[in-house]
Amino acid sequence: MRLWFRLVLFFLLTPFRPRLKSGTDLSTLNYRVHLSDIDTNVHLNNGQYLTFMDLGRLDLMVRTGLWKAVMRHKWMPVVSGAKIRFRKEIRLFEPFTLESRIVYWNEETSVIEQRFRFRSGPKKGILAASALVRVGLYDRDARKFVPMAQLMEEIGMNEQSPSLQPHIEAFLNAEGELRTYDRQEATEPMKAA
Repeated sequence: MRLWFRLVLFFLLTPFRPRLKSGTDLSTLNYRVHLSDIDTNVHLNNGQYLTFMDLGRLDLMVRTGLWKAVMRHKWMPVVSGAKIRFRKEIRLFEPFTLESRIVYWNEETSVIEQRFRFRSGPKKGILAASALVRVGLYDRDARKFVPMAQLMEEIGMNEQSPSLQPHIEAFLNAEGELRTYDRQEATEPMKAA
């Protein structure tokens, strides 16, 4: 339920936010930890980080104009993998900023880096958590992922991917290894110890 309230607010405020001019522009969204976001440690629940990250990626799609193409073609945004690192807890009622940016892409997938930073107080600007998320848009009719060149064309951008950084390459390699393992183990249930 909490996501729906934030989603409605997101769509009410988005028309007043400037368009992102580049596929690699930084999106920032400001939030505060509420009672419905916390766990028994009275800090932002680890699952809530992923929920907020959904909104950050949606902001990138809407503010680049890609959302219109997604709706028109009935493409489905797909997250195929995510890696998050928690550095500092975000406590109840603390304000924070979620930063999202596309940091790499190849023909059919892209990687978005998302960071949580404290917004005020003595920790202002300090990184609380960072994540890499592998995403793509799936065309159900064609039964394949939409090529990045087509996505760039849809939003009127002609950009080259940023260079592949070592931490992003390691993330993609780990995703590939896990995908291979999953395919091998897909039919076998886990055995009890």
